Amino acid sequence: MAVTVSNSDDDNSERRPVFFVLREFLWGAMAGAFGEGLMHPVDTVKTRIQSQVFLSANQNHKSILQMVRSVWLTDGVRGFYRGVAPGITGSLATGATYFGVIESTKGWIEESHPDLAGHWAHFITGSVGDTLGSFIYVPCEVIKQRMQVQGTRSTWSSTTSNGLKQMKANSQVYTYYSGMIQAGCSIWKEQGYKGLYAGYWSTLARDVPFAGLMVMFYEGLKDLTEHGKRKMLSNSKYQINSSLEGLVLGGLAGGLSAYLTTPMDVIKTRLQVQGSTVRYTGWFDTATKIWETEGIRGMFRGSVPRVVWYVPASALTFMAVEFLRAHFNDKNKMRDSTTLSLDKRRSLHQEVS
Repeated sequence: MAVTVSNSDDDNSERRPVFFVLREFLWGAMAGAFGEGLMHPVDTVKTRIQSQVFLSANQNHKSILQMVRSVWLTDGVRGFYRGVAPGITGSLATGATYFGVIESTKGWIEESHPDLAGHWAHFITGSVGDTLGSFIYVPCEVIKQRMQVQGTRSTWSSTTSNGLKQMKANSQVYTYYSGMIQAGCSIWKEQGYKGLYAGYWSTLARDVPFAGLMVMFYEGLKDLTEHGKRKMLSNSKYQINSSLEGLVLGGLAGGLSAYLTTPMDVIKTRLQVQGSTVRYTGWFDTATKIWETEGIRGMFRGSVPRVVWYVPASALTFMAVEFLRAHFNDKNKMRDSTTLSLDKRRSLHQEVS
């Protein structure tokens, strides 16, 4: 007598990849929002340092500590958290698409194009994820940065009367934004989609190489770490926790990538905060004017707070990635072992029957 066995696990196995991808979208969104909310005050300081040349007629540029003190004295705690709502909204979109696209397409790229496996697969999928998220992220970034440089209403009134209007006669300065929705509607009314997507290409010029560099640095540091562990810990019972490894190496990779892409971040910030007061006409024009008037220091303005922002954010992200890999890989191994055992039993039962 032949016995046919209906295995319901086949349906579950088809649903697991879908669940896995959806989970990566959700987890990526949560990780992005958490990092933005936690590090937003540092980002505010960075944005003000990068934009102070444009927003102030005074050529005495503030240092990091001077800028922190200035924000605290003029705007208080609220000044550091101006623009946090659009910042979190944009990070939700970017985090979801970045990790979701990576996990849903990386395997397909490696299987269909073996020559692109490894670092190139991460670079491509990360770039695609960032590009998709940019359609939501860039408008949120424009709103966030304009709210960050504005501070309180009294601070913005003082800035527009003493700084911007002295730099260019008859210039139009955007009004004070009371919130994310009001800011978006105001920008759309005054400048249309060009205002909301100001600095779009400079954003991609910053984020695409950043995403690629961060993954490549991380994988390279992991290879060096593995080589060191094989030489130094080959006969030792001591093992380095993968989550701790992700924390340290992710922080180093994120910080180095953030520093190297600072010039693109400066260009993006200048284009996004200028509003209708057009001082820079495009990416190349912005880069040229910054280089001619401020030199290399201008191109790397705000690099320290940018690195300070990305080191902990990247460290926590990669720590979570390594934890999930180890955790779910162990579960998959156990499930595969159980399935194999059941298949052997069923095969034996069929032969006996």
